[in-house]
Amino acid sequence: MSKLTCAEQASFLDQFHCYMNALSSPMWEYLVWVLVGVGLYFTLFTGFVQVRLFRQSVRAMLSGRQKNGEHGITAFQAFVTGLASRVGTGNIAGVAIAISTGGPGAVFWMWLTALIGMSSAFAESTLAQLFKVRDTENGQFRGGPAYYITHGLKQKWLAILFAISLIFCFGFVFNAIQSNTIVLAIQSAANLTAEHGVSEEQWAVYKHLIGAILLIITAPIIFGGIKRVARISEALVPVMALIYLIIAVYVVFVNASEIPRIIGLILDDAFSFKAAGGGLLGGLVSQAMLLGIKRGLFSNEAGMGSAPNAAAAADVKHPVSQGMIQMLGVFVDTIIVCSCTAFIILLAQLPADHGLDGIQLTQAALENHIGSWGQTLLAVILFMFCFSSVIGNYAYAESNIQFIKNNRVLMVVFRMLVLGFVYFGAVNKSSLIWDMGDFTMAIMSFINLVAIVLLSKWVFTLLNDYVKQLTAGKEPKFKAENYPALKDKINSTIW
Repeated sequence: MSKLTCAEQASFLDQFHCYMNALSSPMWEYLVWVLVGVGLYFTLFTGFVQVRLFRQSVRAMLSGRQKNGEHGITAFQAFVTGLASRVGTGNIAGVAIAISTGGPGAVFWMWLTALIGMSSAFAESTLAQLFKVRDTENGQFRGGPAYYITHGLKQKWLAILFAISLIFCFGFVFNAIQSNTIVLAIQSAANLTAEHGVSEEQWAVYKHLIGAILLIITAPIIFGGIKRVARISEALVPVMALIYLIIAVYVVFVNASEIPRIIGLILDDAFSFKAAGGGLLGGLVSQAMLLGIKRGLFSNEAGMGSAPNAAAAADVKHPVSQGMIQMLGVFVDTIIVCSCTAFIILLAQLPADHGLDGIQLTQAALENHIGSWGQTLLAVILFMFCFSSVIGNYAYAESNIQFIKNNRVLMVVFRMLVLGFVYFGAVNKSSLIWDMGDFTMAIMSFINLVAIVLLSKWVFTLLNDYVKQLTAGKEPKFKAENYPALKDKINSTIW
Protein backbone atom coordinates (compact mmCIF):
# COMPACT_ATOMS: atom_id res chain seq x y z
CA MET A 1 0.00 0.00 0.00
CA SER A 2 1.48 3.34 -1.03
CA LYS A 3 2.13 6.02 1.52
CA LEU A 4 -0.28 8.97 1.52
CA THR A 5 1.06 12.28 0.25
CA CYS A 6 0.77 15.36 2.46
CA ALA A 7 -2.20 16.63 0.45
CA GLU A 8 -3.99 13.28 0.93
CA GLN A 9 -3.80 13.34 4.73
CA ALA A 10 -7.16 13.12 6.49
CA SER A 11 -7.15 16.38 8.47
CA PHE A 12 -5.59 19.82 8.39
CA LEU A 13 -3.33 18.98 11.36
CA ASP A 14 -2.15 15.79 9.63
CA GLN A 15 -1.37 17.75 6.47
CA PHE A 16 0.45 20.40 8.48
CA HIS A 17 2.43 17.70 10.29
CA CYS A 18 3.45 16.09 7.00
CA TYR A 19 4.60 19.33 5.31
CA MET A 20 6.48 20.42 8.43
CA ASN A 21 8.43 17.15 8.61
CA ALA A 22 9.29 17.46 4.92
CA LEU A 23 11.10 20.70 5.79
CA SER A 24 12.46 19.65 9.17
CA SER A 25 14.19 16.40 8.18
CA PRO A 26 16.77 17.90 5.77
CA MET A 27 17.38 20.80 8.19
CA TRP A 28 18.40 18.36 10.91
CA GLU A 29 20.74 16.47 8.58
CA TYR A 30 22.87 19.63 8.48
CA LEU A 31 22.16 20.95 11.97
CA VAL A 32 23.69 17.86 13.60
CA TRP A 33 27.05 18.70 12.08
CA VAL A 34 26.75 22.44 12.70
CA LEU A 35 26.07 21.82 16.41
CA VAL A 36 29.05 19.53 16.78
CA GLY A 37 31.29 21.79 14.70
CA VAL A 38 30.49 24.97 16.63
CA GLY A 39 30.88 23.14 19.94
CA LEU A 40 34.31 21.86 18.90
CA TYR A 41 35.29 25.32 17.66
CA PHE A 42 34.60 26.95 21.02
CA THR A 43 36.03 23.99 22.94
CA LEU A 44 39.37 24.24 21.13
CA PHE A 45 39.71 28.03 20.93
CA THR A 46 38.76 28.59 24.58
CA GLY A 47 41.30 26.00 25.64
CA PHE A 48 38.62 23.55 26.85
CA VAL A 49 36.88 26.13 29.02
CA GLN A 50 34.37 23.53 30.22
CA VAL A 51 37.23 21.59 31.82
CA ARG A 52 39.68 24.20 33.08
CA LEU A 53 37.02 26.53 34.56
CA PHE A 54 34.60 23.85 35.77
CA ARG A 55 35.49 24.25 39.45
CA GLN A 56 35.30 28.01 39.12
CA SER A 57 31.83 27.71 37.56
CA VAL A 58 30.63 25.81 40.64
CA ARG A 59 32.05 28.53 42.91
CA ALA A 60 30.43 31.25 40.81
CA MET A 61 27.05 29.49 41.00
CA LEU A 62 27.20 28.94 44.76
CA SER A 63 28.25 32.53 45.42
CA GLY A 64 25.67 33.91 43.00
CA ARG A 65 22.85 34.33 45.53
CA GLN A 66 24.05 37.83 46.37
CA LYS A 67 22.73 40.54 44.06
CA ASN A 68 25.24 43.19 42.99
CA GLY A 69 22.67 45.87 42.27
CA GLU A 70 18.99 46.62 41.71
CA HIS A 71 18.83 46.15 37.96
CA GLY A 72 18.45 42.40 37.59
CA ILE A 73 17.95 39.05 39.21
CA THR A 74 20.83 37.32 41.00
CA ALA A 75 23.29 35.10 39.18
CA PHE A 76 21.85 32.10 41.04
CA GLN A 77 18.29 33.02 40.04
CA ALA A 78 19.42 33.27 36.42
CA PHE A 79 21.02 29.83 36.80
CA VAL A 80 17.87 28.19 38.18
CA THR A 81 15.62 30.00 35.67
CA GLY A 82 17.79 28.55 32.90
CA LEU A 83 17.80 25.18 34.65
CA ALA A 84 14.02 25.38 35.03
CA SER A 85 13.67 25.46 31.26
CA ARG A 86 16.36 22.81 30.69
CA VAL A 87 15.35 20.32 33.38
CA GLY A 88 11.96 18.98 32.45
CA THR A 89 10.34 16.86 29.80
CA GLY A 90 13.59 16.37 27.89
CA ASN A 91 15.20 14.69 30.88
CA ILE A 92 12.41 12.18 31.44
CA ALA A 93 10.28 11.79 28.30
CA GLY A 94 12.91 12.99 25.80
CA VAL A 95 15.52 10.47 26.97
CA ALA A 96 12.92 7.69 26.75
CA ILE A 97 12.01 8.71 23.18
CA ALA A 98 15.69 8.77 22.21
CA ILE A 99 16.30 5.29 23.63
CA SER A 100 13.12 3.69 22.29
CA THR A 101 13.64 5.12 18.78
CA GLY A 102 17.41 5.44 18.43
CA GLY A 103 18.52 2.67 20.79
CA PRO A 104 20.72 2.80 23.93
CA GLY A 105 23.52 4.40 21.87
CA ALA A 106 21.52 7.64 21.73
CA VAL A 107 22.57 8.20 25.35
CA PHE A 108 26.23 8.42 24.30
CA TRP A 109 25.41 11.11 21.75
CA MET A 110 23.45 13.02 24.38
CA TRP A 111 26.53 12.95 26.61
CA LEU A 112 28.83 14.05 23.79
CA THR A 113 26.48 16.85 22.74
CA ALA A 114 26.44 18.14 26.32
CA LEU A 115 30.20 17.97 26.91
CA ILE A 116 30.99 19.76 23.64
CA GLY A 117 27.95 22.02 23.93
CA MET A 118 29.05 23.34 27.33
CA SER A 119 31.50 25.59 25.47
CA SER A 120 28.73 26.83 23.15
CA ALA A 121 26.55 27.55 26.19
CA PHE A 122 29.44 29.45 27.75
CA ALA A 123 29.89 31.55 24.60
CA GLU A 124 26.23 32.48 24.08
CA SER A 125 25.59 33.39 27.72
CA THR A 126 28.79 35.44 27.96
CA LEU A 127 27.73 37.38 24.86
CA ALA A 128 24.24 37.86 26.32
CA GLN A 129 25.77 39.53 29.36
CA LEU A 130 28.10 41.72 27.32
CA PHE A 131 25.37 43.07 25.02
CA LYS A 132 22.51 43.27 27.53
CA VAL A 133 20.44 46.45 27.88
CA ARG A 134 18.42 48.08 30.64
CA ASP A 135 14.64 48.19 30.34
CA THR A 136 13.49 51.81 30.09
CA GLU A 137 10.38 51.16 32.20
CA ASN A 138 11.66 49.17 35.19
CA GLY A 139 15.44 49.39 34.88
CA GLN A 140 15.85 45.60 34.77
CA PHE A 141 18.37 43.92 32.49
CA ARG A 142 17.28 42.21 29.28
CA GLY A 143 19.29 40.46 26.61
CA GLY A 144 19.93 37.34 24.57
CA PRO A 145 20.69 36.48 20.94
CA ALA A 146 18.29 39.11 19.56
CA TYR A 147 20.29 41.76 21.40
CA TYR A 148 23.80 40.57 20.57
CA ILE A 149 22.83 40.09 16.93
CA THR A 150 21.47 43.66 16.86
CA HIS A 151 24.30 45.40 18.72
CA GLY A 152 27.20 43.06 18.00
CA LEU A 153 26.51 42.20 14.36
CA LYS A 154 24.34 45.23 13.51
CA GLN A 155 21.79 42.98 11.79
CA LYS A 156 18.40 43.98 13.18
CA TRP A 157 16.45 41.95 10.60
CA LEU A 158 18.22 38.75 11.65
CA ALA A 159 17.62 39.59 15.31
CA ILE A 160 13.89 39.96 14.70
CA LEU A 161 13.83 36.67 12.79
CA PHE A 162 15.53 34.96 15.74
CA ALA A 163 13.15 36.58 18.24
CA ILE A 164 10.12 35.39 16.27
CA SER A 165 11.52 31.85 16.03
CA LEU A 166 12.20 31.76 19.79
CA ILE A 167 8.73 33.06 20.62
CA PHE A 168 7.15 30.28 18.56
CA CYS A 169 9.55 27.65 19.85
CA PHE A 170 9.62 28.42 23.58
CA GLY A 171 6.55 30.53 24.11
CA PHE A 172 4.24 28.24 22.20
CA VAL A 173 5.54 24.82 21.05
CA PHE A 174 7.82 23.84 23.94
CA ASN A 175 5.07 24.70 26.41
CA ALA A 176 2.72 22.48 24.41
CA ILE A 177 5.27 19.66 24.79
CA GLN A 178 5.31 20.13 28.57
CA SER A 179 1.52 19.96 28.88
CA ASN A 180 1.34 17.01 26.47
CA THR A 181 3.79 15.07 28.64
CA ILE A 182 1.90 15.89 31.84
CA VAL A 183 -1.29 14.52 30.28
CA LEU A 184 0.39 11.25 29.24
CA ALA A 185 1.95 10.86 32.69
CA ILE A 186 -1.45 11.28 34.33
CA GLN A 187 -2.99 8.79 31.89
CA SER A 188 -0.46 6.13 32.86
CA ALA A 189 -0.45 6.85 36.60
CA ALA A 190 -4.26 6.95 36.86
CA ASN A 191 -4.78 3.91 34.59
CA LEU A 192 -6.91 5.90 32.15
CA THR A 193 -6.23 3.45 29.32
CA ALA A 194 -8.22 1.00 27.19
CA GLU A 195 -6.74 -1.89 29.20
CA HIS A 196 -8.50 -0.47 32.24
CA GLY A 197 -11.85 0.13 30.56
CA VAL A 198 -11.43 3.77 29.49
CA SER A 199 -12.65 4.36 25.93
CA GLU A 200 -11.12 6.81 23.45
CA GLU A 201 -14.14 9.09 23.86
CA GLN A 202 -13.79 9.10 27.65
CA TRP A 203 -10.05 9.76 27.43
CA ALA A 204 -10.68 12.69 25.08
CA VAL A 205 -12.89 14.27 27.75
CA TYR A 206 -10.20 13.69 30.40
CA LYS A 207 -7.56 15.32 28.16
CA HIS A 208 -9.63 18.46 27.73
CA LEU A 209 -10.29 18.60 31.46
CA ILE A 210 -6.59 18.24 32.34
CA GLY A 211 -5.71 20.84 29.70
CA ALA A 212 -8.19 23.30 31.22
CA ILE A 213 -6.74 22.75 34.71
CA LEU A 214 -3.19 23.29 33.45
CA LEU A 215 -4.30 26.50 31.74
CA ILE A 216 -5.93 27.80 34.95
CA ILE A 217 -2.92 27.13 37.22
CA THR A 218 -0.43 28.47 34.67
CA ALA A 219 -2.21 31.79 34.06
CA PRO A 220 -1.32 33.51 37.39
CA ILE A 221 2.37 32.71 36.90
CA ILE A 222 2.41 33.80 33.26
CA PHE A 223 0.85 37.15 34.15
CA GLY A 224 3.29 37.64 37.04
CA GLY A 225 6.35 38.41 34.89
CA ILE A 226 10.08 37.55 35.11
CA LYS A 227 10.47 38.41 38.80
CA ARG A 228 7.88 35.85 39.84
CA VAL A 229 9.38 33.39 37.36
CA ALA A 230 12.77 33.69 39.07
CA ARG A 231 11.37 33.31 42.60
CA ILE A 232 9.28 30.23 41.78
CA SER A 233 12.11 28.59 39.83
CA GLU A 234 14.52 29.17 42.71
CA ALA A 235 12.13 27.32 45.04
CA LEU A 236 11.00 24.49 42.74
CA VAL A 237 14.08 23.39 40.81
CA PRO A 238 16.34 22.23 43.69
CA VAL A 239 13.48 20.30 45.33
CA MET A 240 12.33 18.44 42.24
CA ALA A 241 15.88 17.70 41.06
CA LEU A 242 16.86 16.34 44.50
CA ILE A 243 13.85 13.99 44.69
CA TYR A 244 14.50 12.64 41.22
CA LEU A 245 18.22 12.21 41.84
CA ILE A 246 17.61 10.35 45.11
CA ILE A 247 15.38 7.88 43.27
CA ALA A 248 17.94 7.42 40.49
CA VAL A 249 20.83 6.92 42.93
CA TYR A 250 18.77 4.28 44.72
CA VAL A 251 18.08 2.46 41.43
CA VAL A 252 21.75 2.59 40.43
CA PHE A 253 22.92 1.45 43.89
CA VAL A 254 20.57 -1.54 43.95
CA ASN A 255 21.70 -2.53 40.44
CA ALA A 256 25.36 -1.55 40.80
CA SER A 257 26.65 -4.83 39.40
CA GLU A 258 24.78 -4.16 36.15
CA ILE A 259 26.22 -0.69 35.50
CA PRO A 260 29.33 -1.86 33.54
CA ARG A 261 27.06 -3.91 31.27
CA ILE A 262 24.74 -0.95 30.66
CA ILE A 263 27.64 1.40 29.88
CA GLY A 264 29.04 -1.20 27.48
CA LEU A 265 25.62 -1.50 25.83
CA ILE A 266 25.45 2.29 25.37
CA LEU A 267 28.94 2.49 23.85
CA ASP A 268 28.47 -0.52 21.56
CA ASP A 269 25.12 0.70 20.27
CA ALA A 270 26.40 4.26 19.77
CA PHE A 271 28.52 3.10 16.85
CA SER A 272 26.23 0.45 15.36
CA PHE A 273 25.30 2.31 12.21
CA LYS A 274 21.76 2.64 10.93
CA ALA A 275 21.38 5.66 8.66
CA ALA A 276 18.82 8.21 9.79
CA GLY A 277 18.17 9.81 6.42
CA GLY A 278 19.25 10.32 2.85
CA GLY A 279 20.83 13.17 0.97
CA LEU A 280 24.38 14.45 1.13
CA LEU A 281 24.73 14.32 4.93
CA GLY A 282 21.69 12.35 6.11
CA GLY A 283 23.31 9.02 5.23
CA LEU A 284 26.26 9.87 7.49
CA VAL A 285 24.07 10.23 10.59
CA SER A 286 22.91 7.16 12.51
CA GLN A 287 19.51 6.92 14.20
CA ALA A 288 21.24 6.84 17.58
CA MET A 289 23.28 9.94 16.77
CA LEU A 290 20.33 11.91 15.37
CA LEU A 291 17.96 11.08 18.24
CA GLY A 292 20.67 11.57 20.85
CA ILE A 293 21.59 15.00 19.54
CA LYS A 294 17.96 16.06 18.98
CA ARG A 295 16.79 15.06 22.45
CA GLY A 296 20.06 16.25 23.99
CA LEU A 297 19.60 19.70 22.46
CA PHE A 298 15.96 19.80 23.54
CA SER A 299 17.04 19.00 27.08
CA ASN A 300 20.20 21.08 27.62
CA GLU A 301 19.62 23.82 24.99
CA ALA A 302 23.37 24.31 24.48
CA GLY A 303 23.86 26.67 21.54
CA MET A 304 20.14 27.00 20.89
CA GLY A 305 19.99 30.62 22.04
CA SER A 306 17.44 30.19 24.84
CA ALA A 307 19.38 30.19 28.11
CA PRO A 308 21.17 33.48 27.22
CA ASN A 309 17.83 35.25 27.76
CA ALA A 310 17.95 34.24 31.43
CA ALA A 311 21.71 34.79 31.66
CA ALA A 312 21.36 38.40 30.48
CA ALA A 313 18.92 39.22 33.29
CA ALA A 314 21.55 38.53 35.97
CA ASP A 315 23.40 41.33 37.73
CA VAL A 316 27.06 40.25 37.72
CA LYS A 317 30.45 41.98 37.71
CA HIS A 318 31.88 40.18 34.68
CA PRO A 319 30.10 38.61 31.66
CA VAL A 320 32.19 35.44 31.94
CA SER A 321 30.79 34.76 35.42
CA GLN A 322 27.33 34.13 34.03
CA GLY A 323 28.74 32.29 31.02
CA MET A 324 30.34 29.78 33.39
CA ILE A 325 27.16 29.39 35.43
CA GLN A 326 25.04 28.61 32.37
CA MET A 327 27.76 26.22 31.16
CA LEU A 328 27.35 24.36 34.45
CA GLY A 329 23.61 24.13 33.81
CA VAL A 330 24.25 22.04 30.67
CA PHE A 331 26.37 19.62 32.71
CA VAL A 332 23.77 19.25 35.45
CA ASP A 333 20.95 18.79 32.95
CA THR A 334 22.43 16.14 30.69
CA ILE A 335 25.39 14.45 32.35
CA ILE A 336 23.56 14.13 35.67
CA VAL A 337 19.77 14.27 35.22
CA CYS A 338 19.44 12.72 31.74
CA SER A 339 21.87 9.96 32.73
CA CYS A 340 19.64 9.19 35.71
CA THR A 341 16.68 8.60 33.40
CA ALA A 342 18.78 6.51 31.01
CA PHE A 343 19.94 4.19 33.79
CA ILE A 344 16.42 3.87 35.19
CA ILE A 345 15.15 2.74 31.76
CA LEU A 346 18.07 0.53 30.72
CA LEU A 347 18.26 -1.23 34.10
CA ALA A 348 14.56 -2.10 34.09
CA GLN A 349 13.37 -5.61 33.27
CA LEU A 350 10.68 -4.80 30.70
CA PRO A 351 9.27 -7.08 27.98
CA ALA A 352 10.99 -6.67 24.62
CA ASP A 353 7.63 -5.88 23.01
CA HIS A 354 6.46 -3.39 25.66
CA GLY A 355 5.36 -0.91 22.97
CA LEU A 356 5.93 2.04 25.32
CA ASP A 357 7.48 5.39 24.45
CA GLY A 358 8.18 8.72 26.06
CA ILE A 359 7.12 9.40 29.61
CA GLN A 360 5.11 6.18 29.85
CA LEU A 361 8.28 4.14 29.20
CA THR A 362 10.07 5.94 32.04
CA GLN A 363 7.07 5.41 34.31
CA ALA A 364 6.95 1.68 33.53
CA ALA A 365 10.71 1.39 34.16
CA LEU A 366 10.43 3.15 37.50
CA GLU A 367 7.49 0.94 38.49
CA ASN A 368 9.69 -2.07 37.72
CA HIS A 369 12.31 -0.78 40.15
CA ILE A 370 10.30 0.55 43.09
CA GLY A 371 6.76 -0.79 42.70
CA SER A 372 3.44 0.49 41.42
CA TRP A 373 3.63 3.70 43.46
CA GLY A 374 6.51 4.73 41.19
CA GLN A 375 3.99 5.62 38.46
CA THR A 376 2.25 8.17 40.65
CA LEU A 377 5.47 9.49 42.16
CA LEU A 378 6.99 10.15 38.74
CA ALA A 379 3.78 11.82 37.57
CA VAL A 380 4.05 14.25 40.50
CA ILE A 381 7.77 14.86 39.93
CA LEU A 382 7.17 15.31 36.21
CA PHE A 383 4.43 17.83 36.88
CA MET A 384 6.97 19.88 38.86
CA PHE A 385 9.59 19.52 36.11
CA CYS A 386 7.15 20.47 33.36
CA PHE A 387 5.57 23.32 35.29
CA SER A 388 8.96 24.90 36.01
CA SER A 389 9.85 24.46 32.33
CA VAL A 390 6.69 26.31 31.29
CA ILE A 391 7.77 29.13 33.60
CA GLY A 392 11.31 29.23 32.19
CA ASN A 393 10.13 28.95 28.59
CA TYR A 394 7.75 31.83 29.09
CA ALA A 395 10.49 34.01 30.55
CA TYR A 396 12.62 33.55 27.42
CA ALA A 397 9.76 34.33 25.07
CA GLU A 398 8.67 37.38 27.07
CA SER A 399 12.11 38.93 26.72
CA ASN A 400 11.94 38.55 22.94
CA ILE A 401 8.45 39.99 22.72
CA GLN A 402 9.81 43.04 24.53
CA PHE A 403 12.70 43.17 22.06
CA ILE A 404 10.34 43.36 19.06
CA LYS A 405 7.89 45.80 20.64
CA ASN A 406 7.44 46.56 24.32
CA ASN A 407 3.70 47.08 24.18
CA ARG A 408 1.22 46.12 26.91
CA VAL A 409 -1.54 45.07 24.52
CA LEU A 410 0.88 42.90 22.54
CA MET A 411 2.10 41.33 25.79
CA VAL A 412 -1.45 40.44 26.87
CA VAL A 413 -2.15 38.85 23.46
CA PHE A 414 1.10 36.91 23.68
CA ARG A 415 0.29 35.62 27.17
CA MET A 416 -3.12 34.47 26.02
CA LEU A 417 -1.53 32.60 23.10
CA VAL A 418 0.94 30.93 25.48
CA LEU A 419 -1.97 29.65 27.55
CA GLY A 420 -3.69 28.53 24.35
CA PHE A 421 -0.70 26.39 23.38
CA VAL A 422 -0.56 24.87 26.86
CA TYR A 423 -4.12 23.68 26.17
CA PHE A 424 -3.31 22.70 22.55
CA GLY A 425 -0.47 20.46 23.71
CA ALA A 426 -2.66 18.75 26.27
CA VAL A 427 -5.30 17.64 23.78
CA ASN A 428 -3.27 16.73 20.66
CA LYS A 429 -1.08 13.75 19.77
CA SER A 430 2.53 13.57 20.95
CA SER A 431 4.15 12.99 17.57
CA LEU A 432 2.74 16.27 16.21
CA ILE A 433 3.82 18.26 19.27
CA TRP A 434 7.36 16.84 19.45
CA ASP A 435 7.94 17.27 15.70
CA MET A 436 6.78 20.89 15.92
CA GLY A 437 9.36 21.32 18.68
CA ASP A 438 12.15 19.85 16.53
CA PHE A 439 11.23 22.12 13.61
CA THR A 440 11.13 25.39 15.56
CA MET A 441 14.21 24.40 17.57
CA ALA A 442 16.21 23.86 14.38
CA ILE A 443 15.40 27.32 13.00
CA MET A 444 16.47 29.27 16.07
CA SER A 445 19.55 27.07 16.59
CA PHE A 446 20.86 27.75 13.08
CA ILE A 447 20.55 31.50 13.52
CA ASN A 448 22.14 31.56 16.97
CA LEU A 449 25.05 29.25 16.12
CA VAL A 450 26.03 31.42 13.16
CA ALA A 451 25.79 34.55 15.32
CA ILE A 452 27.98 33.30 18.17
CA VAL A 453 30.68 32.16 15.75
CA LEU A 454 30.69 35.60 14.08
CA LEU A 455 30.97 37.23 17.53
CA SER A 456 33.46 34.72 18.90
CA LYS A 457 36.33 37.21 19.11
CA TRP A 458 34.52 38.92 21.99
CA VAL A 459 34.06 35.61 23.77
CA PHE A 460 37.79 34.98 23.62
CA THR A 461 38.57 38.57 24.65
CA LEU A 462 36.30 38.40 27.69
CA LEU A 463 37.61 34.99 28.71
CA ASN A 464 41.21 36.21 28.56
CA ASP A 465 40.26 39.29 30.60
CA TYR A 466 38.56 37.14 33.24
CA VAL A 467 41.36 34.56 33.54
CA LYS A 468 44.02 37.28 33.70
CA GLN A 469 42.30 38.93 36.69
CA LEU A 470 41.60 35.58 38.34
CA THR A 471 45.24 34.51 37.98
CA ALA A 472 46.33 37.80 39.55
CA GLY A 473 44.23 36.98 42.61
CA LYS A 474 41.62 39.66 41.89
CA GLU A 475 37.85 39.38 41.79
CA PRO A 476 37.18 39.69 38.04
CA LYS A 477 35.37 42.90 37.06
CA PHE A 478 34.80 43.90 33.46
CA LYS A 479 35.59 47.49 32.44
CA ALA A 480 34.47 48.42 28.95
CA GLU A 481 36.79 51.42 28.91
CA ASN A 482 39.70 49.01 28.41
CA TYR A 483 38.22 47.91 25.07
CA PRO A 484 37.53 50.95 22.82
CA ALA A 485 36.31 48.76 19.95
CA LEU A 486 33.23 47.94 22.03
CA LYS A 487 32.27 51.59 22.56
CA ASP A 488 29.51 51.74 19.93
CA LYS A 489 28.30 48.19 20.55
CA ILE A 490 27.44 47.98 24.26
CA ASN A 491 25.72 50.05 26.93
CA SER A 492 28.54 51.95 28.62
CA THR A 493 26.35 52.71 31.67
CA ILE A 494 26.23 48.96 32.45
CA TRP A 495 29.86 48.08 31.88
